[in-house]
Amino acid sequence: MFRLRSVGTVLAVLVGLAVVPGTVSAAPSLLSQGKPATASSTEGAGTPASAAVDGDAGTRWSSTWSDPQWLRVDLGATSTVTRVELDWESAYATAFEIQVSGNGDSWTSIRSITGGTGGRQGFDVTGTGRYVRVHSTQRANGYGISLWEFRVYGEQGGSNPQPGTGVRVTGSQGNWQLTVDGQPWTVKGLTWGPPAADAARYMPELKSMGVNTLRTWGTDASTRPLLDAAAANGLRVINGFWLQPGGGPGSGGCVNYVTDGAYKADMLGQIRQWVTTYKDHPGVLMWNVGNESILGLQNCYSGTELENQRVAYAKYINEAAQAIHAIDTNHPVTNTDAWTGAWVYLKAHTPDLDLYSVNSYGNVCKVRQDWIDGGYTKPYILTEAGPAGEWEVPNDANGVPNEPTDVQKRDGYTQAWNCIVGHRGVSFGGTLFHYGTEYDFGAVWFNLTPAGKKRLSFYSVQRAFGGATPANTPPVITAMNLPQTIAAGAQLNIDVAASDPNGDAIAWSAAFNSKYIDNSGGLANAPVQVNGNRLTVTAPDRLGVWKVYVMAEDGRGNIGIETKSVRVVAPQPAGTNVALNKPTTASSYQQVGDGAPYPPSNAVDGNAGSRWATDWADPQWLRVDLGAVTTFQHVQLVWEGAYGRAYEIQVSDDGNNWRSVYGTTTGNGGVDSIDVTATGRYVRLHATQRGTGWGYSLYELGVYRR
Repeated sequence: MFRLRSVGTVLAVLVGLAVVPGTVSAAPSLLSQGKPATASSTEGAGTPASAAVDGDAGTRWSSTWSDPQWLRVDLGATSTVTRVELDWESAYATAFEIQVSGNGDSWTSIRSITGGTGGRQGFDVTGTGRYVRVHSTQRANGYGISLWEFRVYGEQGGSNPQPGTGVRVTGSQGNWQLTVDGQPWTVKGLTWGPPAADAARYMPELKSMGVNTLRTWGTDASTRPLLDAAAANGLRVINGFWLQPGGGPGSGGCVNYVTDGAYKADMLGQIRQWVTTYKDHPGVLMWNVGNESILGLQNCYSGTELENQRVAYAKYINEAAQAIHAIDTNHPVTNTDAWTGAWVYLKAHTPDLDLYSVNSYGNVCKVRQDWIDGGYTKPYILTEAGPAGEWEVPNDANGVPNEPTDVQKRDGYTQAWNCIVGHRGVSFGGTLFHYGTEYDFGAVWFNLTPAGKKRLSFYSVQRAFGGATPANTPPVITAMNLPQTIAAGAQLNIDVAASDPNGDAIAWSAAFNSKYIDNSGGLANAPVQVNGNRLTVTAPDRLGVWKVYVMAEDGRGNIGIETKSVRVVAPQPAGTNVALNKPTTASSYQQVGDGAPYPPSNAVDGNAGSRWATDWADPQWLRVDLGAVTTFQHVQLVWEGAYGRAYEIQVSDDGNNWRSVYGTTTGNGGVDSIDVTATGRYVRLHATQRGTGWGYSLYELGVYRR
């Protein structure tokens, strides 16, 4: 609803009769006039938000009649705000804040007012942002709030950096140095894993390790607690921006950097937004745009197109670097890839990068020579480094990557660090991988603190960084031996040798992982019997190569972990398999797809590597003709991952009339060993409920006469 204001009120505002004494002063530059303005609400079409920044004292913005309300002006670029003036109409606010924001979402109060009197009010303030807002929480009367003018004064583009402040890449070819506020800074860092919201909890431990830098892969609204906690403890953060296809081989989606302007514009907008938000935060060390994408593009393209995409990506990285520098002159910009070959593209197409970055594990000590051979003219940091990764080690006897021992990992971190800092004047240090509390396949391979327990590698990094001298260190496992193969469900003996440097008692535990069967990362705890140096666990029921983990804990927050593989095979039942290579038929079988066909004959060929697989529907059946009426005492079903939850074993003398001799509704896959005495010429597996969303898949159906 509109209402008539008195002429006297208008005249009072126009001639400045309601001026708060001592508050009006000259300002450097009026930044807000004519700039885009938005508001929480408007009373009507005649009182839009834009009227409060149009320089016309006869037009106004007014809100609806409720609390809270706000008016926001977009200054168009990050600016240093030194003064704000408000010319209130009679519907004024008695309680309000002046706020600034870099992105229009996260706001910082630079002045809070209670007991406001309306009229013309002016405030000298100190703040930096692109957006400035008056945020009202209490109205003076029953109407809304209304402003004739909202004026923001200051300096466009923010304050100029002072000499010796900020983060700088200084020096010349082969004699560079990274400085923070004029002081040399060697990056002694770790990649960051825990939630940013929990950062304050972990910072004291990181500081005691000698860590001064953390590296992330993404920057957004959730980043602030990490920056706050880092700054409070004297640490800095390399803030990442994720670009597709990130993560190197096998990771990320595919983007066309030649033609996909929408994706590039969107990501550039996000980069600008968060650089603007955090550029003045004391926890920022530098900006890192992209992770392993030049290498990762090989998963999307090949040949000439791959080359075109890599060039286009590198040019886009340079565009991002230019955009960041336009906003933030106080922090360098870098780009990470997974191999130094990416630097060829950076050298040719990213002149605005301040330094290069690379993730390197087994080849970390070759980075220096690669830099020399490439004739590069910019320094670098290692943004991931550590012991040799899964993709770099030889396979073991079971054909899976042979994970380094705890002792080898410990020494790997030490070697990596020595190589990183050995390239003086060129390498600025690095962030080793990885500080996190995850506890799965990848975490055991790389985490310094899986499940919050400290490993030998934790203390080797602490020594390398010059951190505190530890009072207690983990048990050291020096041997782990187990059979290469084990029957499903059998007792698996693991012989270990370990000692604790501090004489602490060792508590043992064990777990299995099925990554090389179904790509699962999780660890499944296994009950363990301990008899001296021998640990005994029950082998999994599912066939394939499993990772076996043994954990030695000292009760003081330290842990030693070793892992080896074991191949789980089907147990060999007693007696003669009368179904071996006999004629089979089935309700269906998969005829197309990866590895197909999977005919029913595969289930009786005696080959544990071949299988029968069905359509994805219930019910399904598999029938074997024994050739004559036969008495048997045992049936063995060896399931692939797609198993039967509910099924029956049936027999028939004529292949038409069936009688059930065994049934279950609680099948869980793996190997089902069924002792049943029955007689018939035909034996049929009749499945009525699948255990997965796939069909049924069976390696072997064995029928044994004893």
